[in-house]
Amino acid sequence: MKRRMQSKGLINLMYVPAVLLFALFIFYPFVQGIRVSFTDWNGYSQNYNWVGFDKYKMMFSDKNVWITIKNTIIYGFGSTFFQNILGLAYALFLDSRIRGKGLVRTIVYLPVIISPLIMGYIWYFFFQYDGGAVNDAIGLFGLAPVDWLSKGPVAVWLITFVNTYQYMGTAMIIYLAGLQSIPKDYYEAASIDGAGGWTKFRSVMLPLLMPSITINILINIIGGLKLFDVIVAMTNGGPGYASSSISTMMYNLYFARQDAGYAAALGNTMFVMIAIVSLLALFYLKRKEVKM
Repeated sequence: MKRRMQSKGLINLMYVPAVLLFALFIFYPFVQGIRVSFTDWNGYSQNYNWVGFDKYKMMFSDKNVWITIKNTIIYGFGSTFFQNILGLAYALFLDSRIRGKGLVRTIVYLPVIISPLIMGYIWYFFFQYDGGAVNDAIGLFGLAPVDWLSKGPVAVWLITFVNTYQYMGTAMIIYLAGLQSIPKDYYEAASIDGAGGWTKFRSVMLPLLMPSITINILINIIGGLKLFDVIVAMTNGGPGYASSSISTMMYNLYFARQDAGYAAALGNTMFVMIAIVSLLALFYLKRKEVKM
């Protein structure tokens, strides 16, 4: 009994460093961010004043904030939708009996290991106006070059496409693991009952794949809603704030406009937004999961 209690005490001590690191690098900056959002601090000065909810009031009357919130929703939900559709399609393809699975899996997953900033610059050179690969390609057909990244809505969807391209490999791996954990007996039983391919997919595969769907959707939503690097590389949020996300607007507010209080208020709003969306998605999807 005494040895068991000593063992439990040792185990409890082992997670103390993790708790301390979390408190130091996550909890403390979070609390400081809340405090700064109620001040007019410029991010550099030793002096600042308490301004109450002024930064929050300014945020809700700023039309650029609403543009960035709309863009952030497109980045979050658009990327989640396409990453899951393409990731599941590739997983189904790789779960079948084909040759070259390893090569296909490597090619699809390869973009994940590249830095998002580098990936953004790679695609920038594809879509840039002067000398861009896409404009060179359409020039071969006699078409005029297009300034793809100067049009806000077009740039937003191109950035969503790049984010989807980079991370659909992660969705593919998670779905592939989920598919391979489903016992073949369920498919055989469904076949004996006369179920076709679509019925087996809808009534057997999808319900048993719900844990993988839950993980993928949560990872993709959180990643898309805080998208930053790809936007900076491709458009830097421009023109104006037309392709900006909340993350890039926070960056500009802090370093360009030197308004740390406003940036902190926007950051706290983004935190609440991601927390609400993630928790609602988690509760909804967990209720859909079934046990094997």
